[in-house]
Amino acid sequence: MTKRLTQIAIALAILGLLVSIYMTIYKYTSNDSMCLGSGDCSTVNASRYSEVNGIPVALIGVVGYAAILGIPWLERRNDFFQSNGSMILFGIALIGFLFTLWLVYVEIVLLKGALCPFCVTSQVTMTLIFIISLIRVIRQS
Repeated sequence: MTKRLTQIAIALAILGLLVSIYMTIYKYTSNDSMCLGSGDCSTVNASRYSEVNGIPVALIGVVGYAAILGIPWLERRNDFFQSNGSMILFGIALIGFLFTLWLVYVEIVLLKGALCPFCVTSQVTMTLIFIISLIRVIRQS
């Protein structure tokens, strides 16, 4: 079952990575036609919350999802990661999930319900990865 959970986490991380790359491109180009039917994308993308110290949130997502993808790969190649990969994945996913909670709060409360469908996709994806990583840690204990 752990192998299946890892496969699902990899698939979700690939989805999150693709969405984050797409949104990073959107952030740098400001091409509103990339919103695909929702003006809320541009609201979120233009807000001051779309960056952390000048770094686009979407780019942070690219790094986070790439790190999540790297853990299963390293688990097959390195004794340290084989022993500690579940806990490392959990740590990264926990940080991603807490950041996701903040971003949901920003969209719903601070931006008054401006929900970007790509952001929501990433938020759901990170939440599912967090749940999977928690299950892996519990099973490994």
